[in-house]
Amino acid sequence: MNVIFAGTPEFASVALQRLLDAGFRVPLVLTQPDRPAGRGMKLQASPVKQCAQAHGIPVSQPRSLRLDGKYPEDAAQAQAAIAAAQADVMVVAAYGLILPQWVLDAPARGCLNIHASLLPRWRGAAPIHRAIEAGDAETGVTIMQMDAGLDTGDMCLVERLPIGPTDTTASLHDRLATLGGRMIVEALEMSACGGLARTPQPAEGVTYAHKIEKAESWIDWKLPAAVIDQRVRAFTPFPGAASQWQGETIKFWEGRPEAREPGAADAGTVLAADAGTVLAADAGTVLAADAGTVLAADAAGVVVACGEGAMRFTQLQRAGGKRLAAGDFLHGFALPAGAQLEAAP
Repeated sequence: MNVIFAGTPEFASVALQRLLDAGFRVPLVLTQPDRPAGRGMKLQASPVKQCAQAHGIPVSQPRSLRLDGKYPEDAAQAQAAIAAAQADVMVVAAYGLILPQWVLDAPARGCLNIHASLLPRWRGAAPIHRAIEAGDAETGVTIMQMDAGLDTGDMCLVERLPIGPTDTTASLHDRLATLGGRMIVEALEMSACGGLARTPQPAEGVTYAHKIEKAESWIDWKLPAAVIDQRVRAFTPFPGAASQWQGETIKFWEGRPEAREPGAADAGTVLAADAGTVLAADAGTVLAADAGTVLAADAAGVVVACGEGAMRFTQLQRAGGKRLAAGDFLHGFALPAGAQLEAAP
């Protein structure tokens, strides 16, 4: 079976490598054009392109696949390359370009997509992030027969995966990428012997995983700690969860909600509390714990009051610095109890 592969990030390169390991012939790879990256902003090949080049596979990087679009020459060159590949099927994973109908119709068996959600929940660009942000208990991978809609095609294979209480987008991404690579091999093997069934997506339960924007990184401390925890984990590693104090941006990484009651500790201990609760910080000192107030800052973590409860962060980062454990961070940055964090500049 000849397989054209279309994908761009690490999630897709895992699937491409799995197909190659399984012995499928890949005569052509489509991926996004090289992008500036790193401190020097030098052009960098996508993980999929790097994988293809390591195996000597021809690569096409059109800026668009629309023959009547802004880059018709790119689309025409890609069309010629796809026709020459004489593919039985195209596998698509996080490619990043919309496939027009001529692409969907080009391979004899159409196009199969590896989508990191339980469709029809979380159609769209950022299904892993949005599942964690929403507090979903599970997610999974759907192998879908692509059509002209946005992740609306028939489902061929579905497998579920639990989301753990400490999962981040980074950790969940890796497990889903591995699962997707295994499933696409199974789907192609089933397709080769005519045993890949298709099921239309249900009309109920449709949600859209909109693209992650950098502006979403700013923490709204008025939200409950449980919601902030979900957002922090959803935005790890990108775009991170940030706040400001005295004009400096701080990123808050690893953390957990604090749910203890003020009366459950020794006198003088600063604990998580609901917004507006008054806590004793030191003997003779009274600290008003409005949302965004730093309640404690030591090697055990930086505790910040939220709209309900508080968050204890054990890993933080200054702008331009490295991610550090709370104790190491505080050695180089004075963030005292009582500091009032700001949601955004």
